[in-house]
Amino acid sequence: MPPLTEHVVLRDLDIVNIADFDVYLQHGGYEALRSAVTEHTPADIVQVVKDAGLRGRGGAGFPAGVKWGFLPKGVYPRYLLCNCDESEPGTFNNHQIIDRNPHQLIEGIAISAYAIEAHTAFIYVRGEFAAAARGLERAIARAYAHGFLGKDIFGRGYDLDIFVHRGAGAYICGEETALMESLEGKIGQPRLRPPFPAVAGLYGKPTIINNVETLANVPMIVRNGAAWYRQFGTEKSPGTKVFSIAGHVKRPGNYEAPFGTPLRELLYSPDYCQGIRGDRKVKIVVPGGASAGWLTAHDLDVTMDYEALAAKGSMLGSGGVIVLDETVSAVEVAYKMDEFFKHESCGKCTPCREGTYFLVKVLHRINHGHGRKDDIPLLHDVYNQMAGNCFCLLGESAVVPIRSALRLFPHEFEQAISRAGNGHAIPLIPAH
Repeated sequence: MPPLTEHVVLRDLDIVNIADFDVYLQHGGYEALRSAVTEHTPADIVQVVKDAGLRGRGGAGFPAGVKWGFLPKGVYPRYLLCNCDESEPGTFNNHQIIDRNPHQLIEGIAISAYAIEAHTAFIYVRGEFAAAARGLERAIARAYAHGFLGKDIFGRGYDLDIFVHRGAGAYICGEETALMESLEGKIGQPRLRPPFPAVAGLYGKPTIINNVETLANVPMIVRNGAAWYRQFGTEKSPGTKVFSIAGHVKRPGNYEAPFGTPLRELLYSPDYCQGIRGDRKVKIVVPGGASAGWLTAHDLDVTMDYEALAAKGSMLGSGGVIVLDETVSAVEVAYKMDEFFKHESCGKCTPCREGTYFLVKVLHRINHGHGRKDDIPLLHDVYNQMAGNCFCLLGESAVVPIRSALRLFPHEFEQAISRAGNGHAIPLIPAH
């Protein structure tokens, strides 16, 4: 599949200094917002986003226009929340969007807020993105100064205020209900659902929560139409996706490609990652952030879209592709990933709070040369008690690395425990 000649989201790669307000305007900036507010009803905008088939880029892949349609009729005020709490290991595309092209996101938020009849929007930014958050605030100020935000936008009686709220470094606040709790000044812990945010969200009012990349697509869809957008991607996964590819590749980075692009092409094409570092072999690919099921070198011909990856027992998730070569230990990879989930567990539910603790304790023991014969069945027992029993997806995600490692590389666990039984500690990374 040929690379894009024009980017939909990563337009900073095509247009120098597009982050500058005047440059953004010169290239059609805010014209989609003007068209939406002056020429279309909110229902028109919802329909074009539905027709385009835009799916949420935050992980679940739920159709954005359909989600907008869940709002109860006649209930106000409504809120739009932009989830920029980009904390999933291996994912870093939101950072590039807000850093290098903030006005496209702001315009996308404004159009989407108009579509759902919201007059207040929040951008919840990961706390570590301090410079990017300040850049967003400056860009928002420019939009206010030129009448694209604030009172009576384009003289059509539509008002919109956008606020930037910085988080405090909690991974759990990327979960949409925990994000709302944090915005309300409470402890960042997930809420019981139902009710879902579209019915009773922020401050108990109807709320739509979309990811940065999702909202950054909206101006281009409104500007160019649903048919234009559907020329990219597949029938069920239309459009493009920004893949954050990291790990043992020669050229890591963010790459925007149509849905349906083969994984092998992303890893080896000269237009993308240009192969594996040191020309070694691929061992593990995690295609959607640490929460996604692992793939191996036998799966490289899978296409990068929601349906194909689900058929492989994995998921596209946030699009963070972690590539690991033959030098790594599957035991160590699972240990490091579950150590992250243990650290980030909010502690609200017992299966996650206690389960992640025990997974890490056993994995630490095996990885550091002190494994026991009953550790493998113990790991199975712990993750089976967690699966399907956690309050939110964090605990469910913690199950994925160890389950993938035990399914694909059981011999590495057996060898590590066998060596420990013989009095030999295993190295953290095997010699190569």
